[in-house]
Amino acid sequence: MTDRIKIRAQTQGEVTDIRILMQHPMETGLRKDDKGQRFPQHFIQTFTVSLNGKPIIDGQLNTSISKNPLFAFKARGIKIGDKLSVAWKDNIGEQRQDEASVT
Repeated sequence: MTDRIKIRAQTQGEVTDIRILMQHPMETGLRKDDKGQRFPQHFIQTFTVSLNGKPIIDGQLNTSISKNPLFAFKARGIKIGDKLSVAWKDNIGEQRQDEASVT
């Protein structure tokens, strides 16, 4: 997958708002095309959010998550200029990782 993970991290005082948009089709394997054939399962299984190279969130997803999932978190102890990295891997082995600086 070539679509970039969109990461927005904004600090206000001691709290940082983190929003992550992962571009992915998230197919359940239940949806059918015009000919009645099911689209194969294709979904993100795991994702990790790291701060300056150290994991702060490890998540597991399944087929119940919608297309292009958006996740939002609040965290303390993050400073402006810190690096947030998000990585995911899906059920067919595709993976993506992107990074952003905290503003």
